[in-house]
Parts: sequence; structure tokens; C-alpha cells
Amino acid sequence: MKISDLRKSFLESLSKIYDTEEVLSFFYILSEKKLDLRRVDVAMQLDKKLNPEEVMFFTEAEKRLKSQEPIQYIVGETNFYGLLFFVNPHVLIPRPETEELVDWILKDVKNQKQPLKILDIGTGSGCIAVSLAKNLPNAKVYAIDISDKAIEVAKENARINQVKVTYITTDVLNEEIFHEDFDVIVSNPPYVRELEKKEMKSNVLENEPSLALFVTNNDPLLFYTKITTIALHKLKPDGSLYFEINQYLSRETKKMIEASHFESVILKKDMYHNDRMIRARLN
Repeated sequence: MKISDLRKSFLESLSKIYDTEEVLSFFYILSEKKLDLRRVDVAMQLDKKLNPEEVMFFTEAEKRLKSQEPIQYIVGETNFYGLLFFVNPHVLIPRPETEELVDWILKDVKNQKQPLKILDIGTGSGCIAVSLAKNLPNAKVYAIDISDKAIEVAKENARINQVKVTYITTDVLNEEIFHEDFDVIVSNPPYVRELEKKEMKSNVLENEPSLALFVTNNDPLLFYTKITTIALHKLKPDGSLYFEINQYLSRETKKMIEASHFESVILKKDMYHNDRMIRARLN
């Protein structure tokens, strides 16, 4: 089978579920993964014949896409802040909004002369911790998660990107294991309320780990309140706390942090103009 024929059948098969551009993007991601061909290469090699094993790879991927499994899980990787990350269903797929959080931190600390100590709470794939460690080679970066499987993924991503991160499996809600003081504490904790499930795409609901996504309707700031308390005791003077937040609870989150005696609490919008990040500083 030629690439042109494969692309045509791939489009026809998936166009009832996804729009054309999205299907094409899947095809090119798969082509780069399996055939080592970028989009421009595919366009120039449409008459290239594929062997049965290559065709089978696309056929299996097509089946998984029909069940709305995320393409990142199918290829086992994604890009985040210019770095390659291994992902699987034990971790959330890193989002562009989280890249903005990483960028905010890096811009804030770029003039720091002393090596930093950073703690990432609820690290998941390790995307925040690894990206900070890669861009701040003198920093000591620590990361925790309740999931052993997530920690395994995060450790692999530190290895892939050749950085050192100290990983600890622990439950931030129930265990106190912090013997260090930190310059930066950052977290993208679970924040989606059960009532918001109806707004989410089925490919997220059915594939990504619910433990990393959802909180109860009656205590949606559970993790933020606990982590803010930790930060009050474990941040160094002039230290900073960063959160990715639920846009619908931005005011409530800001108010809670301010009531905890943090100063200079700033809400920041993401690229979609949603309140998505908070920075709070101890003065």
C-alpha cells in the first residue's frame, strides 16, 4: 500500500468522529513516529510503498482513535516546553496552559543568583519538574505524587531529558515528609469538580486518570488549602507559591490564599483568556 492510499483510507475512516484537520494531524504524528517522516516528507513521498508491519501500525492506531484514545497515549509521547515526554494512561497528558505556568516561573526566577530549591506537588508525568530542572541546571528540584505508577513515568522523563529530580511517592493530604525549605513550590493539583464532567471531552473522561483530575463538589479547594498551608511553613522568606487553577473558582482560590496571610497574590490568564494561574509570595 502506498502512503497516499493509506492517508485516504485513514481520513475516510476517522472523518465521522474528528474533523479533517485533526485526522490529518493524527496521521502526520503517526508518520513521524513510525516512518520517521515529517509532514513535508509525507507530501513528497506519497508514492512510497509501505510494508505490512507499517500498515498494521496505522491500522491499530486507527482502531484506538475510533475509541477516542488520545493520540499521545497511542504514540507514547508528547512535547512540552520544547522537551519530549513519555506518557501513558497513568498520567495526565501535559497541557499548553501548564507550559505557561512553567514559563511564568522561569521568567520570575531568571535573575536569581543563588541556586534554587523547588518542590512540585502532584508531579504526574513530571512535566513541570523536569522542565524547570532542564532550564535551571543549578536548581535542586523535588517532586511528589501519590501514584507509584506516575512516579515511574516521571523518573523516565527525567532520564530522557537528562536532568536530576528527587522523586517521592507520598500523599500530600495525609503525610508530612518535607524536611527541606523551598524557594518555589508549584502545583497543578486535581481541580475539576464532578459537576464539570459534562463539559469535558469523552476522550479525557474515558482515558486519563481520574485521580489526577477530579475533586468533590463540596470541597473543590481541598488540595489548594492543604498545599497553601504547607507553603506557609516550608517556603523560604521571599519564596513563591504557584498554582494552576480551576478558572471557575479563581476568585475563591485567590481569596483563600490571601486569608492564609500570603501577600502579593496575583491571578494570571492563559492564552484562552481564562483565569488559570496564581502566584503568591511571602514577604
